[in-house]
Amino acid sequence: MIGLMNIGFGNLVHTDKITVVITPDSAPAKRLVQKAKQEERVVDATQGRKTRSILVMEQGTVVLSALGPDTLAGRFHELAGGKEGES
Repeated sequence: MIGLMNIGFGNLVHTDKITVVITPDSAPAKRLVQKAKQEERVVDATQGRKTRSILVMEQGTVVLSALGPDTLAGRFHELAGGKEGES
């Protein structure tokens, strides 16, 4: 268990619940977000900024972030590294 990760603007997600982080540029990613919006499964954490990454959570919730996938991956690895050092 790693814990909570900041995905921008003070918004946090539980790292154990993240299934995948993708960029929003492809047509399948856009369809995924559109379908999730129709089913009311989207959490928009962009604060009105451009969506740079899409996080798909275990239960099918889709979280939109204004931070890029590389930035989120770096934050994830920082959290994982910090926890490994404490054990």
